[in-house]
Amino acid sequence: MSESEQTPGPGTGPGPPEDTAVLVVDHGGTIRGCTADAVALLGVPAEGLRGTRTDDLFVGPGVWQELRERRPEPSFTSARALLRRASQEPLAVRLDLLPVEASPGPAYLMRIMPVAVADQRDEDDALVRAMFAQSGMGIAIHDTELRVTRANPQPGEPDPALPQTAGGPPGQSLRGLLVPEDGARIEDRLRQVAGTGEALIDFVTSARLAESPGRERSVSVSALPLRGRDGTPHGVAVTFMDVTEQEHSRWRSALVAAAASRLGQSLDVRRNAEVLTDLLVPEFADLAAVDLTETVLVGKEPGDLLTGAPLLRVAAVARDGPWPTELYPLDAVIRVQDAESDLLRAGSPRFTRNLADLKARVGDDDNRRRLVMAPGATSFMVLPLHARGRVLGVAALWRTAERAPFDEEAAALAEDIGSRAALAIDNARRYTREHRTAEALQRSLLPQPVLAVTAADTAGFYVPGRTAAGTGGSWYDVITLSSTQVALVVGTVVGHGLDAAAAMGRLQTAVRTLADLDPAPDELLTHLDDLVVRLAEQLPPEAKDGSVRGATCLYAVYDPVSGRCSLASAGHPAPLLAPADGGAAHAVKLPTGAALGLGGALFEPIELDLAPGDVLAFPAGSLAQGDACDAVARRFGTGSTPGGRHALPVQELGQAVLAPFLSEPPDDDAALLVARVRASAEGTVAAWEYPADMERVAEARSRTADQLARWGLDELTFTTELIVSELVTNAMRYAGGPVLLRLIKDQRLICEVSDTSQTQPHLRRARLTDEGGRGLFLVAALTHRWGSRYTASGKTIWTEQLLEPPDPTAPPGPQP
Repeated sequence: MSESEQTPGPGTGPGPPEDTAVLVVDHGGTIRGCTADAVALLGVPAEGLRGTRTDDLFVGPGVWQELRERRPEPSFTSARALLRRASQEPLAVRLDLLPVEASPGPAYLMRIMPVAVADQRDEDDALVRAMFAQSGMGIAIHDTELRVTRANPQPGEPDPALPQTAGGPPGQSLRGLLVPEDGARIEDRLRQVAGTGEALIDFVTSARLAESPGRERSVSVSALPLRGRDGTPHGVAVTFMDVTEQEHSRWRSALVAAAASRLGQSLDVRRNAEVLTDLLVPEFADLAAVDLTETVLVGKEPGDLLTGAPLLRVAAVARDGPWPTELYPLDAVIRVQDAESDLLRAGSPRFTRNLADLKARVGDDDNRRRLVMAPGATSFMVLPLHARGRVLGVAALWRTAERAPFDEEAAALAEDIGSRAALAIDNARRYTREHRTAEALQRSLLPQPVLAVTAADTAGFYVPGRTAAGTGGSWYDVITLSSTQVALVVGTVVGHGLDAAAAMGRLQTAVRTLADLDPAPDELLTHLDDLVVRLAEQLPPEAKDGSVRGATCLYAVYDPVSGRCSLASAGHPAPLLAPADGGAAHAVKLPTGAALGLGGALFEPIELDLAPGDVLAFPAGSLAQGDACDAVARRFGTGSTPGGRHALPVQELGQAVLAPFLSEPPDDDAALLVARVRASAEGTVAAWEYPADMERVAEARSRTADQLARWGLDELTFTTELIVSELVTNAMRYAGGPVLLRLIKDQRLICEVSDTSQTQPHLRRARLTDEGGRGLFLVAALTHRWGSRYTASGKTIWTEQLLEPPDPTAPPGPQP
């Protein structure tokens, strides 16, 4: 096939103009004239064609006659033939004979086109006719002013010749056919196509009809610029398809996916309720509120939702503007009535398409009117929130007239999202319960926040973490010891939650038990380390949060008589010291040692000489780590608290130091113990030293009686002389000299006898036939408390006697 016979490829159009020739022919078939394109196609000058018979142009006879016989007047007829061409192969052409109403003169126009060109034009015409005849996809032609000039019919239209849905009647603009904002949006994109010549492909947009603006309608629009052969703009060809159902399905899937991803990210009950309302407004509703039972908010197990049960409005969102004052506001308490109780227990969502119908039933009931009748709303839905068979609360939803009312499909979608929200809220409730339980256990194990003893004024602070995963590890304690001494303890247990709080309780109990023996701080930590190793060995490997291995502890003992403080640390940061004389606060230089249960390291103690009024701060948990510890040190050290650190009581001082950290709860819990030390008052301590001479026992009794008389404690003279006589005699008899006797008048009368022996006394019950062995039994009977402790040079036996008769209403046990 020659080049002229080849079919143009896609996008080449019907071929160049010279592919078509038009001849003017009379009734006899003689050529009377031609177009310029005929010269190019036939290869013969116009003068050579004029007067020639048409049959001479074709291979084979009778072409003209065949055309005349086929022609059904007055329409044109067509035939195919082989066109002669000088020095070229014959060309297959199609002949179209068209009658011309002219007299006298030529009677016909003969159009000659290559068969390939003619077939393509026929295909183009058939395609256009088919497209404008079908109704599955909308097609419209817009002129340069974007007015509709042609459109195909759509299903259900009464007059297919004048389609209304596809593009509107001829001459109409999209702004008149559609809701103004939707029409303007599409016209802007079509104007870009007409101006730039760039096609628009699959532009999905809202296309609500002006006659039914409340009905959602989405279309996928594609547009091509229309230009003539000379490039002149003719308008825009637009195809569009109704994708409302597909877009609605995609929207439903996206909303459910958003609910699945966003709900449950927080373990806060209120936050999950707020996420639910944010999801539903404005995507699903115009107003939304969530009301939860009070038991859910505090983490308790939900009970039966009975009539009169309180619901708290925890979230409320309006699409436009603030929440309406006509409805219950945020944090309002709503009492459940009979109808609402039955509805919530049923579990499935209920809706009303027309809120006006419900208004008549509500009547003058102010409670129900504030519960249901939102201004401007036309449709209402109640969505119960159920999880694990329990009613957690309810979500109330409203739609205005701008969107379609709630229906069964909307109820099914709301139920799907509501079930996810209820599960997230219930998980948060269970987490809240664990958090509160862990925090309550932690606080129950800590001592009184503020404690005033002879040795110091103390204040302790515990700051729980924002989550249960950050609660349970940090602790502090204040332990009164013998001879007016006090132990200050802080520590941090590895792990979080209930298990960590329980582990902290075991560690605290162990410290208190060991402290009762009055060991030095390094000795106490050594015994505690051994105990931690044994406890850790008894736990299963997976019980990480219940183990005390790796816990830290700082133990300090302060003696107000000597003004000396002994400290040792097992992996815990050193305390901060603010001198009473106004000197710069600083961290105490204390070897931290290894954490408990890790083994291999000795605990090295240090001693500090403190002046009355010196302040010690012991941070623990997150306050003892990194930047937080540095910030506490700076705030405590610069005295940046109101009035200066020494002008504030220890409780206010601790609060001022913690203020920057209390604005937002930390991820991990924290503790802080603040102590302002005191010295024993002048004249409250008397001490004598005796050699190992039994004759000096009488002198010890005499001096004791004189001292008690000076203190005004004559009523205790007899018992105290017996105690001194027994203890001094035993010390001289079994330990030798020197023997130190010390009396301390505090909240109780304290008597101490120290010797160089490290043999601890043993209390036993003597038999009737024994001549001795009743001394310590007598001491125990005459005193409120007694005990012994090791010292660097031996041991000390001490006793305490109450200065006033015990209060019968006071709880049992020794009081500070």
